[in-house]
Amino acid sequence: MPHNVSPYLAAGPRVGIRHFTYDDGAEFTARARESKQLHQPWLFPPDSLNAYTAYAGRLIEDPAKAGFLVCEKDGGAIAGFININNIVEGGFQCGALGYGAFAHAAGRGLMREGLDLVVGYAFGPMRLHRLEINVQPANTASIALARGCGFRLEGFSPDMIFIDGAWRDHERWAITAEMRASR
Repeated sequence: MPHNVSPYLAAGPRVGIRHFTYDDGAEFTARARESKQLHQPWLFPPDSLNAYTAYAGRLIEDPAKAGFLVCEKDGGAIAGFININNIVEGGFQCGALGYGAFAHAAGRGLMREGLDLVVGYAFGPMRLHRLEINVQPANTASIALARGCGFRLEGFSPDMIFIDGAWRDHERWAITAEMRASR
């Protein structure tokens, strides 16, 4: 790569975002294993190479998904991940976000910077209009991240998503391109 070309789709002061690659499996799964206590019971990222390969493959190959790794610019370590799922084009131009920080990066503001970058990328090059985040009500860190990045609470859905063996209630948070532009 030429010296002046960034490896990132977008970058802020401390992090950059880039797409998943199959080569990220070893680091991603090691960080997922280190972060089990932080993630559960909210999310279960792949923690084995086989599971990661299948997961990354869906993000890389399915046009209704886009996966982003949030990487520290100082050294390139993966701080977390943000995925846009269920991308719908046409009159909707929307997607549903899912994300997770890794334990070594939690509480440092890196995911907020990364989420701002992903939202900008989604409303820019991806040409989406609306992004939604569905969060279990007790997941205060995830709600704080959504709120901090300008998402608004739009509602509550009982028994919305099947996670960890049960249908879980979720709050629905959203942001539109117009909301972001007015920030």
